[in-house]
Amino acid sequence: MRGQPELYRILEELNISFDYHEHPPVPTVEEASKYWKGINSAHCKNIFFRNHKGNRHYLVIIDYRQVLDIHDLEKRLRQGKLSFASERRLKKYLGLTPGSVTPFGLINDRENHVHVFLDGNLRHAERISFHPCINTASLVLPMNDFIRFLDHTGNTWEFTRLYDNGEDEA
Repeated sequence: MRGQPELYRILEELNISFDYHEHPPVPTVEEASKYWKGINSAHCKNIFFRNHKGNRHYLVIIDYRQVLDIHDLEKRLRQGKLSFASERRLKKYLGLTPGSVTPFGLINDRENHVHVFLDGNLRHAERISFHPCINTASLVLPMNDFIRFLDHTGNTWEFTRLYDNGEDEA
């Protein structure tokens, strides 16, 4: 299986089952969506941000169909000015390369530096899909198992409203 072997070891330890799907490299969700036919799952954009001082980093996870307004996000998260984190920071904190951003990269954040913001609307998903630290495969797992994975990493995380879709996600 493609991806980081340690991830598969952790999933096995946690007794988390998943569906595995190989595909060509897909550095964007637009390209990835071509390979989602028949996969019943929430698919996400995973965006890695830093604060203006560069001392805090955030992984923001939203439904792939949503457009994220960074200025609105800054107001909602109350973390100050945000910008996209550099390739160097992505490698340092999550052990990932651009185009392969995934919450599974939290296994490489040994100091639990990165805070995760999950869009509140995703809490209703039964299944969710992410790359296994490489963009040539996708894993689909039950949402409750993904939450167990997040808890296992030790990183802080929360569901929050990340954009206004006119609905109440609670």
